Amino acid sequence: MGPALGHPGVRAKNAPHLTAAAARLLADRGAALVGIDSVNLDGMAGKERPAHTILLAAGIPILEHLTGLDQLPATGARLHAAPPRIRGCGSFSVRSYAVLPD
Repeated sequence: MGPALGHPGVRAKNAPHLTAAAARLLADRGAALVGIDSVNLDGMAGKERPAHTILLAAGIPILEHLTGLDQLPATGARLHAAPPRIRGCGSFSVRSYAVLPD
C-alpha cells in the first residue's frame, strides 16, 4: 500500500518544510507536482506561505501529509492522486497511493 495520512508526534510549527528558494528551484526546473511527507509545504511559524504561492502560481499541484514514502522503491513506483473536481476551495483532500512495479 502507498502513502497514508498522519504524523504522530510532529508539531506543525517545527515540522519539516520547503524554503521559498527550494520552491523557486522546483518551479524553475519544471516540476510537474511537489509532494512532501510533512504536515505543510510551508513553515507554520508565520502567516506567509511562499512555497505554496510560488508553486501554485507556476501551476504546480501540491500534495501534503504523505507518509510511507520510505517503503517505496527508488524507481518504478507510480503515484496516483485523484482529487475531485471542486471549484472555489484553496485545498481539498485526495486519496493518494503508489502502484509498485512487478
